[in-house]
Amino acid sequence: MPQTKRPLILIADDQEDIRKSLGALLKNRGYNTAFAPDPTTALRLIDEHPVDAILLDLNYSRDTTSGQEGLELLDRINVADPQLPVVVMTAWATLDVAIKAMQQGAGDFIEKPWDNERLLSVLQNQLELRRTRFAVESLKAENMRLTGTAHVDFVSHSSAMEPVIQLIERIGPTDASVLVTGAHGTGKGVIARLLHARSGRAAQSMVTVNIGAIPDNLFESELFGHVKGAFTDARSDREGRFKLADQGTLFLDEIGNLSAAMQAKLLRVIETGEYEPVGSSRTHTADVRLISATNADLPAMVRQGTFREDLLFRLNPIVIDLPTLNQRREDIGPLAEHFLTRYSQKYCRQELYLSDAARHTLENHPWPGNVRELDHVIQRGVLMAHSESINASDLGFEAPPVDTVDVDGMTLEEMEKWMIRNALRQCNGNIKEAAQKLGLGRGALYRRLEKYGMEPQ
Repeated sequence: MPQTKRPLILIADDQEDIRKSLGALLKNRGYNTAFAPDPTTALRLIDEHPVDAILLDLNYSRDTTSGQEGLELLDRINVADPQLPVVVMTAWATLDVAIKAMQQGAGDFIEKPWDNERLLSVLQNQLELRRTRFAVESLKAENMRLTGTAHVDFVSHSSAMEPVIQLIERIGPTDASVLVTGAHGTGKGVIARLLHARSGRAAQSMVTVNIGAIPDNLFESELFGHVKGAFTDARSDREGRFKLADQGTLFLDEIGNLSAAMQAKLLRVIETGEYEPVGSSRTHTADVRLISATNADLPAMVRQGTFREDLLFRLNPIVIDLPTLNQRREDIGPLAEHFLTRYSQKYCRQELYLSDAARHTLENHPWPGNVRELDHVIQRGVLMAHSESINASDLGFEAPPVDTVDVDGMTLEEMEKWMIRNALRQCNGNIKEAAQKLGLGRGALYRRLEKYGMEPQ
C-alpha cells in the first residue's frame, strides 16, 4: 500500500534548545520538521519547501517581549501563502497579543512552556482544518466551473448601500475596470470579490495583491514573476500575479501606496496587456479584469504630482465609493449577527448570543475602524465570553464618553474649530482619518488648520 505523506512542520524559533525539543517531539509523532532561527530563514524555507504548518515564535532578536517581530513575520507569511496554518507560541503571551495574532491570520496559539499533548492536539486540528478547507475549495471551484457563480459574504440592509448594490449589479457582469474607494475597514475587498463573483470570470481565479505590503524592489517580481537566476534569491522560476490571474480578476488593494516608478510599470501592462518577467526578454500577455481599491484621495494626489493622471484614468472608469459604518448604522446589528455566527462556529461556541447591553454598546460606538473593527470586536467577544451571553465588557471597549458642548452663542467659526479639534482627538491626530470623519479631503483639512493656526496633536 502507498505510504501517507508525512506532514512537514516548520519550527521558527530563535532558541536552539526549543527547536531541538520540538523537533524531537514531532519526529516521534510522525512529522517531518524544518527549522528556522529567524524570520528571513523562515520565509526562505516556506518558498523552497511544501510546508504544511508552522509553529511560530513571536519574539526574535529585536526585543524579547512585544511579539511585534513575530506579528510582522506572520503578515509576510500570509502574503506568501494565505492558506498555511500558523500556530503562534511565546513565553510572553498575553490574551491581547494572542488575539491580535489570530486576527492577523494565525489559527491558534500556545504558551511556553507548552503542554505536549495540547500542542500536538492544536497542530493536528490545524492540519485537519487545512485539509477540510482544501476539500471545500475544490468543491467550490467545481461548482463555480459548472454554474459560473460564487458565494460572497455580503450583508446590507441600509439605504446608504443601495447605490453600491445597484452599481455592482450593473457593472459586475462586464469587464470594466473598477476603483473601489472608502475609509479603512469599509469592506473594499468584499466588494471586489462580489464584483468578481458577478462577472463572466467567476469560474477563474481572483488574485489579490496588497500593494502596500510589497517593497519596490520586489514589485516587478511579485506582479510579473521572475526566472531562475534573475537575482540572488531567485532559485527557481516564479509566476507573477498577472499570470496567476490570467482570464480572471486581479485585485490591487491599497493602490494609492504605489510609488512613482512602479506606477509607470503598472501603466504599461494595463495599456498593452504585455509584460516581461524579471530576468527574461520574452514578452508575455495577460487577460485580466482589473479592480483596484484605496482609502487615499487619488485626484488630490494627481494634483500634488504623486499619482499619475493617465494611470488614474485607466483605473477609474467606474468608481464605487463605500460609506462608513456610521453612514449605514442600520447594518450594525445584522453585521454583528453575521460575524457572531462565523466566529461562534469557528471556535465551537454556537450557544453564544449578544446581550441587550452588548447590542446597546455596539449601536452607540462611533466605529472609527468601520466594518473591520466590528468584525474584530465580535471575534474578541466570542473568545472572551464566560457564559452563553456576550456582555458589553467582553467586547473590549467601553462606550466613549459623549463630548458635549454648548453651541448657544458660538459663531460658525468657533463651531468649526471645535469640530476639527474633536475629530483630531478621536482620531489620535491622524489627519487622513480626521478628514474622512469630517467629510473633508485631507488638503481641505490642512487648509483649515492653517487658517485657524491649529496644529494636529
